[in-house]
Amino acid sequence: MDATHQDHPITCAKEPGRVQVLFEGHSIATSDDVLVLREAGHEPVRYFPREHVAMAFLRKTDKVTHCPYKGQASYYTIMRDRQIVENAVWSYEDPLPGMSRIAGRLAFYPEHFDFQVGAQSASDTEAADHGRPEAANAPARGVDAARSFDPADPHGVDEVVRHTDSGSGASQAEHWDANVSMPDDEAWEGDDIREDGPSPVAKPYEGTGSI
Repeated sequence: MDATHQDHPITCAKEPGRVQVLFEGHSIATSDDVLVLREAGHEPVRYFPREHVAMAFLRKTDKVTHCPYKGQASYYTIMRDRQIVENAVWSYEDPLPGMSRIAGRLAFYPEHFDFQVGAQSASDTEAADHGRPEAANAPARGVDAARSFDPADPHGVDEVVRHTDSGSGASQAEHWDANVSMPDDEAWEGDDIREDGPSPVAKPYEGTGSI
């Protein structure tokens, strides 16, 4: 379907593959019959068949808007697991001539839902939708990302490993300089008279064998 208006082209075509809509991690719609509508000045919008949407979690509201190119849109609020988002879904139930293919289908505001196309994750799909394929192929942050520290950094991951016990009861590398000072004899009053008698201030760790 193509609808041509002066300075406002609209196209609609079937998206290849299966598309899933997630709300707070829950599947709300899954379909292999999704239409992608591309309209000048707007991001692409996916329209799902109503029979492929979990309508039990949607409630129609009184909100109505009008588009001069598509017609009158009605809205739905989603409620699931105590999460409520007003007017998060819309539908052109009786669209204008030339837009009949989206009649009765449902579309989801992307700020409230995640889309997963085929084998892609939701984040990969979002990146591709916004024209950032390099972001879609970026590795997930985790252990491998943590290991990408600059090896020249003296406190990099390899150095951290070397400063752990090798099993012999000793560190595998010289200890880093302490970043806090330890209490010593000069830090306590009365140390200058310890040779003649007990200190008037006892050290908190004195006689315990360890700190």
